[in-house]
Amino acid sequence: MPYDLPDQPEIVLRTTERYVGVARTITMDTFHELADRVSELFDWLGERGIAAAGAPFFRLNVIDMARELRCETGVPIVDAAAVGAAPVFIGVLPAGRYVRYTHVGHVDELVEVTAAVLDWADEQRLVWDKSATPDGDRWGCRLIVNLTDPDDEPDMSKWRTTLLFRLAD
Repeated sequence: MPYDLPDQPEIVLRTTERYVGVARTITMDTFHELADRVSELFDWLGERGIAAAGAPFFRLNVIDMARELRCETGVPIVDAAAVGAAPVFIGVLPAGRYVRYTHVGHVDELVEVTAAVLDWADEQRLVWDKSATPDGDRWGCRLIVNLTDPDDEPDMSKWRTTLLFRLAD
């Protein structure tokens, strides 16, 4: 049964955004291995006196749901002088037009929510910033932003998560 979005996605303009991140190739069953790295990034920032400038996110770069996903976890920063130290790197999220949708509910619902947002965009005849490769779909920028701190709200059914998908120019 298709997921019924309670609210409409929206198109927003985003500016470039610097972040610290770590990359990993995962599967849908090992996504937790990437999620477990978020606290390491906050520790890395704290050790260097660098302030986070936003909520942590997952960036899905290449997606083949049946095989593997090349992803990053990141935390936005403002510090223009920050320099990465392996395995942490400094990256930049590209500016552009994005489809944005904020979901309130358990993270297990995100696959269905994502499908509904992609279907909505198809109905609107929107074109994604993505290309097909032998390894899967390569996205210009596709994000899952975690707006809820699990320490503040342990009930996952109340978590707020924003999906962001960059549109083609």
